[in-house]
Amino acid sequence: MKKKRMFAFLLAGCCLLTGCAGASQDGEQTGGSPEAQQSGLVQSAEPGQAAGMDEAYIDSVPMLEEVSLEDELVPLSDVPAVASILSPVASGKSVKSGGGAEIDYSNIKDGYVMCRFAASNSKRLKVQVAGPTTTYTYDLPTGSWVTFPLSDGNGSYKVTALQNTTGKKYAVLASASFSVSLTDEFAPFLRPNQYVNYEGAVNTIAMAAQLTKDVSDPLDKVGAVYNYVVKNLTYDKKRASAVSNGTLTSYLPDLDSVLAEKKGICFDYAALMTGMLRSQGVPCKLVVGYAGTTYHAWVSVWTEETGWVDGAIYFDGTTWHRMDPTFASSGNGSEAIMKYIGNGSNYKVKYLY
Repeated sequence: MKKKRMFAFLLAGCCLLTGCAGASQDGEQTGGSPEAQQSGLVQSAEPGQAAGMDEAYIDSVPMLEEVSLEDELVPLSDVPAVASILSPVASGKSVKSGGGAEIDYSNIKDGYVMCRFAASNSKRLKVQVAGPTTTYTYDLPTGSWVTFPLSDGNGSYKVTALQNTTGKKYAVLASASFSVSLTDEFAPFLRPNQYVNYEGAVNTIAMAAQLTKDVSDPLDKVGAVYNYVVKNLTYDKKRASAVSNGTLTSYLPDLDSVLAEKKGICFDYAALMTGMLRSQGVPCKLVVGYAGTTYHAWVSVWTEETGWVDGAIYFDGTTWHRMDPTFASSGNGSEAIMKYIGNGSNYKVKYLY
């Protein structure tokens, strides 16, 4: 079969050699790296909770209701070829606010919602995005607008901003419910978001442009980016350990830093590849799930000829095989490793970003 007719997608898979073993619990998705979730670090004491915080402070926050949240094990220059980055914008046309939190859902047709808690706050803040089939829970840093994808596609959503009160208890500050009808199915998987934040990563965008210079076939772009990541990045055991033992909390990839250091954990591999490809106009999903019993992250890509492919692959000149950059890189492409990642039954999708 011709190469273009074979399904051409790359898997920016990222396994955690030290912090990613074991199974997660079913349920909601929380912000942070797969390593952090797998270590259980998000179940420790709330890092932003000030000592001696009393009920008076809690009661002073306007609350609609109080809910319990379980911290689940979670994952997670040259001008680019595309004319411009599809930057999310808080347009202010549809906004719900309360308790200092704001939810801007003006651009849901483009596959995202934005949230902000502008003031400083010693309490831990979260955003929960409940879609038609899956509920995701993210950390919300203070200060600026943060983008969250509407990964479930078309349907009914409820987005909620919450503030920690005590233990695993969270007060609802603001919420917005709406129905989504996307401009196209790729909308959530082309733009920057909290997990794939390539908007300000100028060096990452420039490298993607350099790697794909004079390349028009999306599959060839995928191959160029994949080969670069596998050959140039090494797995960062020190960072994985820091995330696992709680030294790094709520870890999110900084794409330009990963590119400069040429090393990273599971989350970094996947986010870097996803950001590079999206900056080149290639729709792709950062996928979090399982490789066997190991929490893992990879990338699924789309092309006009093949549609969506849930696991990316590579072409060896004869047949297509699943591609998993972290395994392939850390395993030095051994026959056993390549055989494992070539078997789609070893992978189970759980969340999409």
